[in-house]
Amino acid sequence: MLKPDDFFNLEDNHLKELFYNSEHVWDGLKNIKEYIKNNLTPNVSVLREEGSFISRDTVIYKGEAIRSGFTIDSSGKIVLKDSAVLDDATIIYAGTVLMDNDIYIGRGNIIEAGALIKGPTIIGDYNEIRQGAYIRGNVIIGNNCVVGHTTEMKTAVMLGGSKAGHFAYIGDSILGKVNLGAGTKLANLKILESKIILTIDGKKYETGLRKFGAILADGVETGCNSVTSPGTLLSRNVLLYPNSTARGFCPPDTIIKLRQAQEKKERK
Repeated sequence: MLKPDDFFNLEDNHLKELFYNSEHVWDGLKNIKEYIKNNLTPNVSVLREEGSFISRDTVIYKGEAIRSGFTIDSSGKIVLKDSAVLDDATIIYAGTVLMDNDIYIGRGNIIEAGALIKGPTIIGDYNEIRQGAYIRGNVIIGNNCVVGHTTEMKTAVMLGGSKAGHFAYIGDSILGKVNLGAGTKLANLKILESKIILTIDGKKYETGLRKFGAILADGVETGCNSVTSPGTLLSRNVLLYPNSTARGFCPPDTIIKLRQAQEKKERK
């Protein structure tokens, strides 16, 4: 019920090592820094030769930075002057800020102007990092994810197919294949500071974590302006309605309305 495999399909996920020897799904949060330390291969130093601010559109292709002689067609493909198409190239638009060298950016990414990225951070393949995104470090972004406009991440993981398109806060959290409605906030620190203790089916679990946002399993969807309290576990296919607050452990296939009112999802 509380193991990583209960929340995520990890069989073919390249980030499954994050949960190595994890008894509970939240143990993955404790492994973020060590995982990054062991797997980060920085590749942005060539982009930062003139400073943190990227002053012109730059393509990264097979480890090479290309700063001119290309166009982007209507389908988003990057085309050189000789009409060669650079499949799987990453485009980093002018106005992006890369605060330090401890950053890895993979293939096929789109990083829009105004995004600010601090290390240590690993960004996988085919992601969108949209205008105004704020990535504060100790962040792992898998493949096919969206970090949207004014979305903030710190000490957090997107395992893949994770979408946070607008105005989200993702602190000390792990997201599976989920979709966050605009304005979703995953609160990570109790008002009265203390370590997070979860009570599930009458049993207490001491997480050992002072900062613990939320675990969002595959299939979770949140409505606009929804909030999770520190230490929230949303199991597979949970729906969190707009303007609602979730806390604690939420079983699979539930709907959460307002303050934790839950009802079984109807299946057709």
